[in-house]
Amino acid sequence: MAALREVLNFNSKCFRGVRSYFCSSPAFQYSSLSPNNASSNVQKLDFEESDTKRMSKAMKSYMERAKIHDNFIKEQLHQYNIGKRHLANMMGKDPEFFTQHDVNEAIRYLFPSGLYDPRARPMMKHPDEIYPKRKAAEFDMNGRPFHSLFYTSKPNYYNLLHDLAVKFKQLDNHEDKMIYRGIQDQQASELFLFGTDWVSKESLESVLLESLTDSQYSNLIKTMERFAQHRYAVREKNFIMQFRHQLAAQTEIQKIPELTRDESNRPFTTFSARRKRSNAFVKVIGEGTGLISINGEDILYFKRKQDKEQIIFPLEFCNMLGKVDVVATCEGVGMSGRVGSIRLAIAMCLRCFVDAETIERMRLAGLLSYDPRERERKKPGQPGAREKFTWKKR
Repeated sequence: MAALREVLNFNSKCFRGVRSYFCSSPAFQYSSLSPNNASSNVQKLDFEESDTKRMSKAMKSYMERAKIHDNFIKEQLHQYNIGKRHLANMMGKDPEFFTQHDVNEAIRYLFPSGLYDPRARPMMKHPDEIYPKRKAAEFDMNGRPFHSLFYTSKPNYYNLLHDLAVKFKQLDNHEDKMIYRGIQDQQASELFLFGTDWVSKESLESVLLESLTDSQYSNLIKTMERFAQHRYAVREKNFIMQFRHQLAAQTEIQKIPELTRDESNRPFTTFSARRKRSNAFVKVIGEGTGLISINGEDILYFKRKQDKEQIIFPLEFCNMLGKVDVVATCEGVGMSGRVGSIRLAIAMCLRCFVDAETIERMRLAGLLSYDPRERERKKPGQPGAREKFTWKKR
């Protein structure tokens, strides 16, 4: 009998264990949502009420504010969709394919305005573009913050500085490995940042979702500049470019003429340019030795050192000095006009010998831009363009 009693007790314990396992399983929880399991639903509601009782006051207030904000955004989005549909019907277009550009054009056509400031004109934007994003909850149900830098009041900003320090240390370790292997003289690839600039303070605040002071923004930009000047910063190019933007849209790519071959099978190209009242015709020949001929003479055709540097500058900038030959003929009044026309013609010819990245660098350096400045004419009643006669009272 005692043995039978022990077996029955053991079986009852196993049954209770199996029942507790199935009650805690997802399948059991899913089946408890059916109308037939009213008692299980009551237990589940009791558990949720006890969970809300354990929720901190900060979390409760956040949940209330988040609910109010979500309902407000939902209502604004509903009104925006209704207004967009009305505009599409007035313009005779399909509302399902009515884009934001079509909305702007419809408002400009239906509500013309002569106000100078664009912000004062009527507009209709998506709620996400008008109302700023909000941070998600930064603490759990008990009020404990998720982020270790929560009490700095700017966790995202200081976390970015921490990431910079970590990446800086990684680059230093990589440089130490290169030195240890004896290849420290190897030239690291240069980080190409031409045509871009650091994002503004407002853009950075929208990314971090935190307000920054001027000193904090300047400190961050200085740190990023120092990081970008590292010898091996090209390894973190994607990280750096997240905080830079294009200064201006690149000009439309002009059709660059193809190189032609002369009798000796050497590639060459020609270009004619103008500066002030001077004209220049330049022929740049590849596979050369660095010969420079100007009206049958060498570079000593120009006497001033500044003029000679202007002629050589495009070749040095493109690293083509000593690799091509330049034959130029110029005519006109004044040496500065001749130098400017030859420099522009040489730069335009070198486009055929370099890659697209170098061409963009030349454009940003001003080598491919025509200089429209002219000598200002003399004015009547004064000895020169700006000079005035000395006024004497007696």
